[in-house]
Amino acid sequence: MFQGLSAFPLTPTHDDGIDGTAYAALVARLAAAGVDSIGALGSTGGYAYLTREQRAHAVRIAVEAADGVPVLAGIGALRTSHVLALAEDAQKAGVSAVLLAPMTYQPLTEDEVFGLFEDVTRELSVPLCVYDNPGTTHVHFSDELHGRIAQLPNVGSIKIPGVPGDPAQARARVDALRALIPDTVTIGVSGDWLAALGLNAGCDAWYSVIGGTFPQTALALARAARSGDASRATDLSDALEPLWALFRRHGSLRVMSAAASHLGLTGEPNLPRPLRGLDESVRHDVVTVLNTLGLTA
Repeated sequence: MFQGLSAFPLTPTHDDGIDGTAYAALVARLAAAGVDSIGALGSTGGYAYLTREQRAHAVRIAVEAADGVPVLAGIGALRTSHVLALAEDAQKAGVSAVLLAPMTYQPLTEDEVFGLFEDVTRELSVPLCVYDNPGTTHVHFSDELHGRIAQLPNVGSIKIPGVPGDPAQARARVDALRALIPDTVTIGVSGDWLAALGLNAGCDAWYSVIGGTFPQTALALARAARSGDASRATDLSDALEPLWALFRRHGSLRVMSAAASHLGLTGEPNLPRPLRGLDESVRHDVVTVLNTLGLTA
């Protein structure tokens, strides 16, 4: 299942918890668009800010609303016992896979990161995607660590950060990692503005922020790259540069939060405190970019 476009929606929240109606509609919208999988409770989904009960509730909503489209659910937490509990909840809800980032407060050694994945994969009955996201977790994976983890049972994919900006270097980056992992483990790119580079360099999947709100736009790019039309994928990504610039400047989560609110897909506020939405001047910039790119329909 770790192929193509995996779309990561917001988990809309308000003072009383998750807005289940809005969340179900977001997930159903992705399923109807034909995405290859849906990433519930990724970083865009604000998993780190939700309680176990809220996360279990969100996963149940996602699986039901996905209507058969595979759902992978984030299970990251500070303690291994909490990760195992979240994995149990997700599997009971019927997810097709889980996504694990090694969250931490104290810096983790490579052996501690490996031990986390060893403990968790031993208990799983569904595949796992390794979530390599140093921008939020501050855990930096070496390729050698990825190679060790990829040998564990039930590991099915690695979600890497953005690749180098030069196409040849991007290809070398993907090839170097692929040489250390089994053929059964796919590589997926994140960092949306580098997605076309990663897919053209041989990544199997795109774990996408924009795909969670604008699935058709992301699908067009992903399908172009996956069909071998590298130039079209690059052109489609280049056309989205005004949006990528906002992502880099303000963070993709807050930009997608503003976009979803503007489109009426969620209420306002829709982020868990202490996170706050963009101020009015930046929201105006977001709306201007959406209008310019034709993303308001």
